[in-house]
Amino acid sequence: MNERIDVDVAICGAGPVGLALAAFQVRRGVAGNRIALIDGKSLGQAITDPRSIALSWGSVQLLEEVRAWPLPATPIHEIHVSRRGQLGRSLIDRAEHKLPALGYVARYGDVVDALARACQRAGVTTLRPARVEALDEEASGVVLRLDDGRSVAAQVAVQAEGGVFGQQESKAQQRDYEQTALIARVSVSDPIEYRAFERFTDEGPLALLPQDGGDGHGYALVWCMRPGRATDIQLLDDAGFLAQLGEAFGGRLGRFTATSARVAFPLGLNAEARASARTVAIGNAAQTLHPVAGQGLNLGLRDAAVLARQLARGAGPDAITAFMDQRHPDRRLTISLTDTMARAFTGTGPLQPLLGLSLAALDIVKPARLLLADLMMFGRR
Repeated sequence: MNERIDVDVAICGAGPVGLALAAFQVRRGVAGNRIALIDGKSLGQAITDPRSIALSWGSVQLLEEVRAWPLPATPIHEIHVSRRGQLGRSLIDRAEHKLPALGYVARYGDVVDALARACQRAGVTTLRPARVEALDEEASGVVLRLDDGRSVAAQVAVQAEGGVFGQQESKAQQRDYEQTALIARVSVSDPIEYRAFERFTDEGPLALLPQDGGDGHGYALVWCMRPGRATDIQLLDDAGFLAQLGEAFGGRLGRFTATSARVAFPLGLNAEARASARTVAIGNAAQTLHPVAGQGLNLGLRDAAVLARQLARGAGPDAITAFMDQRHPDRRLTISLTDTMARAFTGTGPLQPLLGLSLAALDIVKPARLLLADLMMFGRR
């Protein structure tokens, strides 16, 4: 097969960020057949992905714009932030922001499905499963050569396929947090409806996000810890795992009563604002973050929205330059904020009591609390 496909924009990676970029461009007037999405997985593989993701209120507004919302999701009305073993906590409440929710918890596969349907309705060219084997950049455009013998000629190529830390090429800003995240869906005996928890422990943050599985008692768990301990805990049976989780989190939700299978992955920061005259990276391909505060996908969706606006004015070097300039402040602040949170609240040093008290101060000083929540929901504006 030697077919050549001519488009304006080729997007490598049809996860939520790549799909959103295509859908945003169509909403801004670009013809769907002038956009190509390339991904190594079939759509069937992608939509069965059971991982849970947190969508900020700002991201929900972006999904609404491309008609990929509503989708199956559980709202977050409150976020309870605390430090295990220290005084002080803060409660962020939707009521202070006069919003229906601070964000939502959804399955990765459901988000992909909704965005894929939006792209299908718009007539976006989708090439999957297919992998890019080579990319040739010239002054007038790029040519991507696929593993099935086809080629795609475009004015601009966008890298939106990031992978996970530990399997990526090193970028300019890199930090190994020496933590592993265990993710699962767990149930509790005394749930608090629509309340999410961010619990900082000596080894890393422990997040519980409300996710309705039909029983009203379910939470998506992201538990960060030292790699050696993660290996040991992975070997425990369900009862042993739930006992350890209860010890780490405490009794705010009663007992942990059930768990799904657990999945583990290493955590690190790997970021670099990469671009050339005709290529640019967005989302996880540009910045892989620690999952604390759930900012990775939300930052990527903001990348997609801004890049789409620029590409709609003309796919070329000027669009990439404008995108890089506009996204720099939000990217820099979000990366710095998550990196600081991931490191500052970990360990047992003498600063930990002060950090616990800082959460209490945040609860008292309303303007600071509102500013932090606004950054988490919308990024730097």
